Amino acid sequence: MLDSISIKEIAYSLSFDLCGIAPVDRFSGAPDGFHPNDVYKNCKSVIVFAKVIPNSSLYASSFIPYSHLGSVIIQEVDNLTVKFARKLEELGIEAVPIPSDDPYEYWEPDRLYGRAILSLRHAGRLAGLGILGKNTLLINNKFGNMIQLGAILVNIDLVGDPLAKYEGCLVDCELCLNSCPKGALDGKTVNQSLCRSHSIYEHEKGYILKKCNTCRKVCPNALGIK
Repeated sequence: MLDSISIKEIAYSLSFDLCGIAPVDRFSGAPDGFHPNDVYKNCKSVIVFAKVIPNSSLYASSFIPYSHLGSVIIQEVDNLTVKFARKLEELGIEAVPIPSDDPYEYWEPDRLYGRAILSLRHAGRLAGLGILGKNTLLINNKFGNMIQLGAILVNIDLVGDPLAKYEGCLVDCELCLNSCPKGALDGKTVNQSLCRSHSIYEHEKGYILKKCNTCRKVCPNALGIK
């Protein structure tokens, strides 16, 4: 049976930049219906991994590079997640891949509020990959918040990684809160209605574009903890 070290070796061989493991009992605080065992009843461990997002798009005057890059990196993580799951299945492990972004089922149209089947940023924290910032993004000490997460639920017990202990957001820092064009952040969560109505733009030609990255860009730790 594979151990945690062997699992990570597979992840890095697939070109993931980060990989951590969280035993399923760490998810005791997950909302009803969104626990790993609600997705896959035999889940014993959650493997969480990430690809680094090229950061120069943050500084483009046009939002097209950032929007396009987001779509590409999401698809890349999803494709690699499928390859990862296949490798694990070849080794006799049940492996349920989790989408890096869409699709998900839970949606409240009046509030423009959606919830993925598993919160990858919380899973990343529980797998030791980083801490949550006031902008609600996961901050890794090396790569900052410029990472795209993915996960696989497996039916084997694996040794979990220690939780990150470093400090991300300084106590007095409110750059992301004060810079959000819609005031959608309160330091703990994000008002999805305010955020989505401003940041997600449907072009008249039918493209879905993301035109705001302010909370990510202004963070002093956007590219790694100083």
